[in-house]
Amino acid sequence: MDKIKIIESQFAKKDHPDFSVGDTVKILTRIPEGKDKFRLHPFEGVVISKEGSGIKEHFTIRKVSYGEGIERVFPLNSPSIERIELIRSGKVKRAKLYYLRSKFGKRATKIASSESKE
Repeated sequence: MDKIKIIESQFAKKDHPDFSVGDTVKILTRIPEGKDKFRLHPFEGVVISKEGSGIKEHFTIRKVSYGEGIERVFPLNSPSIERIELIRSGKVKRAKLYYLRSKFGKRATKIASSESKE
């Protein structure tokens, strides 16, 4: 076996749920508040892309907050991610949902039906 794959298998987290592009997820990240204290900060949105493999896998989450779109890229095996919760599964026909950047309101949240009408 390749030495790189052995090292990657030791550091890979396997307790995350299986999610794909189009799913709505909630990411709870650890934010340090003091020397031995931290708090969990939630970030809930739609997965618009997943890239990479193994320990280098990362995904992009998009949410709209106060009318402003926010995107954040998370490495899947980051130690700052406490847990990932799957809120809702989506049904999409594309691998990347970058077209959601121009949508807002119901058109951005109804992923499965809006794609077939475009």
